[in-house]
Amino acid sequence: MLSPGRQPSRPARRAQAGDNRGIMFAPSQHDVRRFFCDAYRKHRDGSPVTPLEALAADWIAEHPEYHADFADVDTALAAVYDPDAGRENPFLHLSMHLSITEQVSIDQPRGIKQAYELLAARRGSRHDAQHEVMECLGKMMWESQRSGLPPDGDQYIDCVRRRATRD
Repeated sequence: MLSPGRQPSRPARRAQAGDNRGIMFAPSQHDVRRFFCDAYRKHRDGSPVTPLEALAADWIAEHPEYHADFADVDTALAAVYDPDAGRENPFLHLSMHLSITEQVSIDQPRGIKQAYELLAARRGSRHDAQHEVMECLGKMMWESQRSGLPPDGDQYIDCVRRRATRD
């Protein structure tokens, strides 16, 4: 809660106004890889996990094809994933699952929860819906990087809605 007379931050004011341009943070590649490897190790060993690690472990469980990638942190830190060689980056993939899960849980950008839930209902699978949302998220990020402009949350939501309303 803000003190009397204090204004919310610019990102908070944007979100309140329905402006879906937000601020993102960027952990290092090694931070991300260590996080997923630790979450996988803790889950596998039955060690206590944080809520975020539990969420990561749930998504890791949905992707057994990546378990070997998470099994050894040193190998994970040194790995190079070349999409031209047909090898998807499991750390990027799982990071996108976490991002989408968080976005849906807080409905940010505004409208993502409804669009995602409609897509999941149409596809009959929350996991399959997440993969389709990933396509939209990846497109938004690529367009932002290419143009030098902030990510356009409204276009992202529209992309998910289009997927949810087509067969």
